[in-house]
Amino acid sequence: MDILIKAAQFLLSLSLLIVLHEMGHFLFAKLFKCRVEKFYLFFDAGFSLFKIKRGETEYGMGWLPLGGYVKIAGMIDESMDKDQMKQPVKPYEFRAKKPYQRLLIMLGGVMMNFLAAIVIYAGILYAWGDQYLPVENVKYGIEVNEVGYDIGFRNGDKILSVDNKNIENFSSVVPEIVLNKATSVQVERNGSTIDIPISDQDIAQMIRSSGVIGIRYPFRFTVTGFGSQSPAQEAGMQVGDDVLKLNGNNFEYHDQFTAFLKQNAGNEVLVTARRNGEILDIPVTLSEQGMLGVSWDGNYADVFEFKTIQYGLLESVPAGIARGWETSSDYLKQFKLIFNRTTKGYESLGGFITIGNIFPGIWNWRVFWNMTAFLSIILAIMNILPIPALDGGHVMFVLYEMISGRKPSEKFLEYAQYIGLSILLVLVLYANANDVIRLFR
Repeated sequence: MDILIKAAQFLLSLSLLIVLHEMGHFLFAKLFKCRVEKFYLFFDAGFSLFKIKRGETEYGMGWLPLGGYVKIAGMIDESMDKDQMKQPVKPYEFRAKKPYQRLLIMLGGVMMNFLAAIVIYAGILYAWGDQYLPVENVKYGIEVNEVGYDIGFRNGDKILSVDNKNIENFSSVVPEIVLNKATSVQVERNGSTIDIPISDQDIAQMIRSSGVIGIRYPFRFTVTGFGSQSPAQEAGMQVGDDVLKLNGNNFEYHDQFTAFLKQNAGNEVLVTARRNGEILDIPVTLSEQGMLGVSWDGNYADVFEFKTIQYGLLESVPAGIARGWETSSDYLKQFKLIFNRTTKGYESLGGFITIGNIFPGIWNWRVFWNMTAFLSIILAIMNILPIPALDGGHVMFVLYEMISGRKPSEKFLEYAQYIGLSILLVLVLYANANDVIRLFR
């Protein structure tokens, strides 16, 4: 069920952003009196799921959810309609328009995506405000995985600063380290301040691993469900059971509980649980990974003091612009890491599975709109890359024409489109292959 909810959110978000992106091209094309022959959500390779003709434009929905397109007369695009390009130039065609008009038509989609992100962020801030957990309110310190331990962090460390710079929002700690290439993190450990050096290799490990630095939670464990293969369910545990002890051991923090499970992987442990006020001892043979095979209540909103900033209607607009700018800047920093040989960010490049998994397994409108705004910025930045077949490739050639006074030949544009499509196909295959490989690790 979780997968279906994630897939539905991803498909809805993607569809909305594609329509908005193509609407940007469509509106500028209409403004400059270009004929738009098609406006499609998804690609209609071979056939379409739905289509309707209104005026000179055919509106429809394709079956291949890899994007969408508007087919503008007299333009080398995804349709690769070369026959049209062999005909004499007509005044309503893209190629007949002035360079600045063609430039705006090609930038229309990117502009619409940036605008959509700002509007969405402003709406989120107006409707829900900005809620976050301040670093100083992470009262039990941090919880780290093996990568975090190797870097030098320890469970219970309290983050003081990154490169001696105070961080207000705890969720910004890891991005601050990774995106700004921090060289040290200052923590409080057993009453003393410790400086933990961060190397490029440490950042590379943080990129490839999730959960390097997280919030340390006090131990409490209420079973809410079971996995498809659950040792706990087979042993007789039920939804609603409160786990109290393992082999008679009490736990103060959740990381101590999970560490005990891993240490006893494949072995039988005695689970002491409370069910409807009755204390039960249930022997459970753990999986080879040290798992009970259960889901549990992870809501700790009552444990930590979150901070909420409320915005009025007028205040939300500049705040939305600032959020859009900050998100764009952070994404560009992430993008640079892809090409860094030290951090090897390209190994973490993901496809549709990775993108789909950023949505939660429950429908939450606040999270949905946050993710949609983020994806809108990603779509804008990816489309403006100077790769033929993307908007940025067309922009690059128009700018060349405006600067040099010479227009690239249509044959050159045709070959460039083929090359661009090949590059995009390789990138899509590589990203999605990474997803598949990670599924089997």
